[in-house]
Amino acid sequence: MSRACELTGKAVLTGNNVSHANNKTRRRFLPNLCHVTLQSETLGQSVRLRVSANALRSVEHRGGLDAFLVKAKTNELSQRARLLKKQIEKKLGEQTAA
Repeated sequence: MSRACELTGKAVLTGNNVSHANNKTRRRFLPNLCHVTLQSETLGQSVRLRVSANALRSVEHRGGLDAFLVKAKTNELSQRARLLKKQIEKKLGEQTAA
């Protein structure tokens, strides 16, 4: 499993540790990933995802997982999140048609 957020695509960055003597050594900046279970009101089920703390705040700010996925760009999402987005959009389309 890669060290990347399933919702925002936030992944590992690289840079330098710089000492007081200005010596530079390579280092990695890891995202703050959390295993969380989020509720999908449209699908009526809970989904377990590996998301960054920043993405979790964004999900709460937008009003839940469904609202976040509908507004999110598809190319930033993981395969599982893309599948969820497709299911949610299909269900919402059925509800508006009925």
